[in-house]
Amino acid sequence: MPTLTPLQLLIRRVLPALLLATLAGGLAARLAVPLPWMIGPLFAIAILRMAGARLEGPPGGRQVGQWAIGTALGLYFTPAVLGQLSRHGLVIALIAASAVAVGLLGALLLHRWTEVSPATAFFAALPGGASEMVVLAERQGGAVDRVAAAHALRVMLVVSSVPFVLVHWGQGGAEVFQPLATAVDGWRLPILFAASLAGVMLFGVLRIANAWVLGPLACVGGLTACGQPLSGLPPELVNGGQLLLGMALGSRFSPSFFRAAPRFLGVSALATGLALLLGGAFIWLLAHFVALPLPSLALAASPGGMAEMSVTAKVMHLSVPLVTATHVLRVVLLTVCAPPLCRYFLAWQASAHQQPGDPT
Repeated sequence: MPTLTPLQLLIRRVLPALLLATLAGGLAARLAVPLPWMIGPLFAIAILRMAGARLEGPPGGRQVGQWAIGTALGLYFTPAVLGQLSRHGLVIALIAASAVAVGLLGALLLHRWTEVSPATAFFAALPGGASEMVVLAERQGGAVDRVAAAHALRVMLVVSSVPFVLVHWGQGGAEVFQPLATAVDGWRLPILFAASLAGVMLFGVLRIANAWVLGPLACVGGLTACGQPLSGLPPELVNGGQLLLGMALGSRFSPSFFRAAPRFLGVSALATGLALLLGGAFIWLLAHFVALPLPSLALAASPGGMAEMSVTAKVMHLSVPLVTATHVLRVVLLTVCAPPLCRYFLAWQASAHQQPGDPT
């Protein structure tokens, strides 16, 4: 098949995808679907791609979406909020650490019930950042395509289920956290853009993962924490960021997605469901000992993507700082701990499968 030129790619695949995503987001908003500008495009693009449609998100769209979300979230880190976070540091650490145990259990299920290698099972089940887990899996000899597919499925299942559960069966969000700046100020908006883009460049130079989310979050959050007056981010940019994230997630699916390894994907979906159930049980117990609303704890413990869960908290008026801080710590913890944990996991599985009479 001949390679498309950039202009042909834009006309044939990107523009139709943008139009479809916009229509799907608008329809989801009219139907009062939670996170309509993310979930609508995600399902529309994913379904059509699995049906064979050649649709693609715009190049760099995911990064732009992450930038918009990271910038918007940074405005929530006021001095009062940081005081709240310092008081709940132990809770944040416990929830983030629980992801390690959940990931190891999922890895055991994948290894026992599928034919993938231990390294593939480990990195496919660990609920860290998808791109980081794929890179680490490649270094350990894991099957990169299986790991990427498992994380795409995990994020899609979590993003499409958790908001519905919280809206229809949870308590309404009415937390006091508000961004320092809500109104759009034309004079201060360039300062907001400059600070957020400086964060992206700084984190990129330092080779810090998730630079497009964490960079704006750190720089804008730092200015907000110091009480620096900034402009709010236009709602159209926030919705557009959700739309681009939804398109990026939907674009990960292809006609061969479910045909390639149905058993592996089925067990991956089961592991994600088990992670949600165990996380729900854990935060239900935790809610009896801490003065934090259950819906915010549920989002903090959900094994979804950091940007997706944080923007869910924002849209649903839940504790954005708590959810964001927990997911940042989870991703950092799993990224740092994954290589040594993987070595222990591989050794454990090798010894478990060794016969009694085998030489050591």
